[in-house]
Amino acid sequence: MEKKNSIFIATSLDGYIADRDGGIEWLDKIPNPEQIDMGYHSFMSRIDALIMGRNTFKKVLSFGISWPFEKPVFVWSRTLKEVPNELAGKVELIAGQPKEILERLYGRGLGRIYIDGGKTIQSFLQDDLIDEITITKIPVILGAGIPLFGELSQMQTFSLVKSEVFLNQIVQDTYIRKR
Repeated sequence: MEKKNSIFIATSLDGYIADRDGGIEWLDKIPNPEQIDMGYHSFMSRIDALIMGRNTFKKVLSFGISWPFEKPVFVWSRTLKEVPNELAGKVELIAGQPKEILERLYGRGLGRIYIDGGKTIQSFLQDDLIDEITITKIPVILGAGIPLFGELSQMQTFSLVKSEVFLNQIVQDTYIRKR
């Protein structure tokens, strides 16, 4: 079984994943009339499950749409006690340290994991558990908000393996961890 922990996320030019109020409306500043998906569906076809933080889970629920994920979703939270009934069998709450959470998922045959959510990503990076990062940079500067990256106890080095431009404005870079 392949084991690979990946991030696929958009940021502002100044590295924020949400504005100061937690909003993400700025992601739609660039018109996309042809609805180019910028590699998201291809990425999702290569993962087995998602780990997302509580705040990201709540943000997805706030969209008022049908549950958008076909893969199993594990919501990492110490405070949530249950998920909405309509998400039973699709979403599972999970707690613990990042490494032990991954070991549990690997033990269930889920090896290719998508890590999502600011604090969640930062925690998995802090424990050096990220193998691949795809960052889609939207050409806006927010000036403040929720940063993608936080402090790390040690430097981590990545290699650029792919760079693409979409809609003549959006740059998407994919990096793999150098070990």
